[in-house]
Amino acid sequence: MRILFIASNRVGDAVLSTGLLDHLIRCHPDARITVACGRPAVGVFARMPRCEHILVIDKRRWDLHWVSLWAWAAVRRWDLVVDIRGSALAYMVRARRRAVMRRRPGHKIVQLAAVLGLSPPPAPIAWIAPEDERRVASLLPPGRPLIALGPTANWAPKVWAPERFAAVFRALAEGPLADAVPVVLGGPGREERALAAPVLALLPDAVDLCGGLSLAEAAACLRRARLFVGNDSGLMHLAAATGTATVGLFGPTEAAVYAPVGPRAVAVCADGAAMADLAVEKVVAAARSLLAVGVPAAEGVVASGP
Repeated sequence: MRILFIASNRVGDAVLSTGLLDHLIRCHPDARITVACGRPAVGVFARMPRCEHILVIDKRRWDLHWVSLWAWAAVRRWDLVVDIRGSALAYMVRARRRAVMRRRPGHKIVQLAAVLGLSPPPAPIAWIAPEDERRVASLLPPGRPLIALGPTANWAPKVWAPERFAAVFRALAEGPLADAVPVVLGGPGREERALAAPVLALLPDAVDLCGGLSLAEAAACLRRARLFVGNDSGLMHLAAATGTATVGLFGPTEAAVYAPVGPRAVAVCADGAAMADLAVEKVVAAARSLLAVGVPAAEGVVASGP
């Protein structure tokens, strides 16, 4: 069975779509899957089983990137085309069956699950290879609890203040995660480095992994952490997909749509529309509850799972 899966340009949306791919892999163990996605999201699928090709969609003027993808896909016959971008491409290639994303209300994974008519929605997962585990093991201190911090985001209004990240770490390292080590993660590039730098300056003993890991290696690192605290970002969704206790921080974006999804994941919402309206004490309380009993249910905290 040959499947074409047209995925997102964004890391977060790509991670949320992994539940659909996992469902297809389990239902069709003979499948050969081609994933088309934007370059930032390639690493989400790099370790995926049954992946025959990853086609990188580099955006071009006048939407010519779609022409290139069509030229490659149109000469092949597909048993199934799944398009979570909601483009017209699925209808322009030869396919026995097509499943195309349409905007619907509800959380993003509910919208994604509706593409294949699945209920309940399949939970996102993270694919990790042994070599990813080995590299991460060589970078992290053994024998101490790790608190992973994600202080970056693709939009400035989603970024929480560096001093608040540092305050959350200190409160947890002096409490439920005594002797913890901070691990600061972020994507490649100068902008991500600039967002992570103030947190690293405030936590000089932190392990600096900003821009230094592939997405699969980042997933391996996150799976080793006792807790992840981070802005609404692809890294937040990846942390939740690994099963790590995940606290996602929300201000101007909708937690009802983009809360992290996992067995131990929560979104903590600001009391106003800005990240400055999110208090340190609220985040610490959510993290303590999550570490102690699983998923907290308190005002401004959205518990989310599959």
